[in-house]
Amino acid sequence: MDCRPASSSPDELPRISRRLLRLFRWYARRYVRRHFDAVRLSREGAPGSLPRGPVVVYLNHPSWWDPMIAVVVGADRLGDRPQYAPIERAMLDRYRFFRRLGFFGLKPRSRRGAKRLLAMADRVFSLSGGVLWITPQGDFTDPRVRPVRFFSGLGAVVQRMPGGLALPMALEYPFWEERKPEALVRFGEPVSADELAGLDRKRINHVLEARLTEAQDALAEEAKRRDRGAFEVLLSGTTGVGAVYDSWRWLKARLRGRRFDRRHMPE
Repeated sequence: MDCRPASSSPDELPRISRRLLRLFRWYARRYVRRHFDAVRLSREGAPGSLPRGPVVVYLNHPSWWDPMIAVVVGADRLGDRPQYAPIERAMLDRYRFFRRLGFFGLKPRSRRGAKRLLAMADRVFSLSGGVLWITPQGDFTDPRVRPVRFFSGLGAVVQRMPGGLALPMALEYPFWEERKPEALVRFGEPVSADELAGLDRKRINHVLEARLTEAQDALAEEAKRRDRGAFEVLLSGTTGVGAVYDSWRWLKARLRGRRFDRRHMPE
């Protein structure tokens, strides 16, 4: 079953296949589990129920993993909403099935690409509960880089969503006690598009940059504390330190009559 009728024009939103989307979400969760100790969402910044109006989720862009983590978070927190995201056009031409998952192609850093982003944003926002995911930094950027700077298009997008929310989301991938890294997520304070009405695009960008910076700074402090209790586990990864070390730990547990826990540091 599809979320929308088949597109008759390249300017229309791509049709999302519910069946393919479910399959891809299953694959993404399985793939992330293999490579991370856990996906952890900060309890401090977790948003409550969002109004049904349009939402832009804008996030920092520290690594190749960001889209995969966004799929996990989006399915968990925004799963019943139609969700779309831009992707480089050349990549979409190479992996055409991404269209059926809600991705639409853009030519980056071009006037035509900017124009298409705004046109597609209008179509996303016309849907009930439509969500647009954006990485406004453009390129991979270390989460410690300050100041946080966006391309100018985000401000223009937010201007086109009266009644909507811009929701910042910070990401980090630190190593803690386990062999695999953590995927840490923290939502920042949402910004009402109506509160930004009357501001020019540059000023809107500054406000949004400040909100994401606050979320990144708060997440960095949580990452340094390594307090698992400060996070909700959205997805638990495969655990274990290594075959030889785990075998020795398993043997010691058996000799002492204890249950073997693969984790280096239990939750």
